[in-house]
Amino acid sequence: MRTDRRLVRLLAVLWALALVAAACGGDDDEGTTAEEDADTTETSEAAETDSTEETVAEGGDFAGQSVTAPDCEYGGKISSIEATAEFEVTFTMCSPVPAFRQIAAFTPFGIQPEEHLEATGGAPLDNPIGTGPFVLTEWNRGEQIVYSANPDYWGEGAAYDTLVFRWATEGAARLLELQSGTVDQITNLSPDDFETVQGDSNLTFLPVANPNTLYLAMTAQLDAFGDSPGGDTVFADPLVREAIALGIDRQRIVDNFYPEGSEVASHFTPCSIPNGCEGEAWYDFDPDRAKELLAEAGFPDGFETQIFYRDVFRGYLPEPGVVAVEFQTQLKENLNIDAEVVVMESGEFIDESTNGRLDGLYLLGWGADYPHVTNFLDFHFSKSNPQFGEPHPEIYELLEQGSQIAEDAAAADIYAQANDAIRELIPMVPIAHGASASATLATVENGHFRPFGAPLFHRVNPGKETFVFMQNAEPISLYCTDETDGESLAACQQVVEPLLGYAIDSGAVEPRLATECTGNEDATVWTCALREGVTFHDGSSFDANDVVASWAAGIDAQNPLHIGNTGAFEYYSYLWDALINGES
Repeated sequence: MRTDRRLVRLLAVLWALALVAAACGGDDDEGTTAEEDADTTETSEAAETDSTEETVAEGGDFAGQSVTAPDCEYGGKISSIEATAEFEVTFTMCSPVPAFRQIAAFTPFGIQPEEHLEATGGAPLDNPIGTGPFVLTEWNRGEQIVYSANPDYWGEGAAYDTLVFRWATEGAARLLELQSGTVDQITNLSPDDFETVQGDSNLTFLPVANPNTLYLAMTAQLDAFGDSPGGDTVFADPLVREAIALGIDRQRIVDNFYPEGSEVASHFTPCSIPNGCEGEAWYDFDPDRAKELLAEAGFPDGFETQIFYRDVFRGYLPEPGVVAVEFQTQLKENLNIDAEVVVMESGEFIDESTNGRLDGLYLLGWGADYPHVTNFLDFHFSKSNPQFGEPHPEIYELLEQGSQIAEDAAAADIYAQANDAIRELIPMVPIAHGASASATLATVENGHFRPFGAPLFHRVNPGKETFVFMQNAEPISLYCTDETDGESLAACQQVVEPLLGYAIDSGAVEPRLATECTGNEDATVWTCALREGVTFHDGSSFDANDVVASWAAGIDAQNPLHIGNTGAFEYYSYLWDALINGES
């Protein structure tokens, strides 16, 4: 199927070129990209709203596709992505992107066959096809996901036949399953269970070194970016935001609800991330001053609001329902604010919160996806993120500068200014950096939990034919180009691979579908050499056009395959600053 389609496309392109030559005396009037290779000729087959183009290599042996921004005035980092050879993709940037490799190794930038994306209309939500070590067998909604080992995996495959994902929201329920032997590994031990696991010779305790942050968020303008009319909330007043910042006893929360090794957040980004803790530390607890500020804002007797959360146990938020009630208690005790606790379904909560539609406070957090400060700050405070209301140029303009600086030390002053601006504007309150742990049966060989990303389950040996992993919640979908929750990303990682990946024990970047990605001197052009001889789970061959099609579906807002689940494609929008052809 794949070979036949490309032959038809190639013949069509050659015929179109012949017609152009006949009509124009050999002059090429077709638009070309700014970074066109000297040995290629371009012709557009796209509709007016589709920026994907196709180039024919001299000799006619490969028709390479590309996606190109009209210009760099749209505000994003990516100028073009081009299949410059059958096994080579070139990313041209609008500005230096020193962290390209760290970002490109992240799960949402995984590759699927262009034909599969087209066949699913840009929404392979429950039927991903990838090149990974496991093939999706079935997803029984509400129960489990079953994978089979990929017999044609390009790397070292799994030592067992079947991988099963299950989930349970309660830490005690997950531990009971592990102790009974019905699962082989669980995630996010409850803090009270650390000693139990450490003292059980049948289990292995696995500390998780993933940097993370819990924060208490406030939306200043409700639905400011939505279709319905937006308006200021009570949290639009900076005095109210500062009162909240001063009125929460964060140390009490860490002492009472977090395991040993956790710490009160001095900055939004954990200090283990370079430049994360530049600038002044966060405000100290001062309930008297908090009440004064609230009175100055016109609320001497407090006000009513809501605290939203999702009932999903994470390293940054153990036992979320209990912690939510603690916030409710403190708001009443320290500020006379009456806050109703509201639990939401996970997918709805993520959609509503990250799009700035929750009228009240909410508990959300972040676990590091890659080891760079841009992962924490650029996602949450970019000009594309309406999560806290209208984004602040005082913050995002500095972040844009910092992201272009390769050396951590050279960027330190920029990030100090950015962190100080976050502290002054208070779009949220950083609460804690949580210590967390996973656990396996003692019979599992090479059990692990990576600092960045889900475990590499094909590296594990359970000593039997089936390995069962239990996480906190069911995935929202398995099309992680358009998901942000960790439960979805962990499930996607088993099937779909990016060009690069993270090591099993660190944030070091390793080859995956690309054998290497190298940048030019100023990090504005990145060329990725692709692995040859790789096949997708449907038997089709992997090449550069699959990379372009997968990235174009996420980065180009007018691409016909830019559908997804929510349609937000948040990681593409935030980590690359903006979507090509997106709304300005």
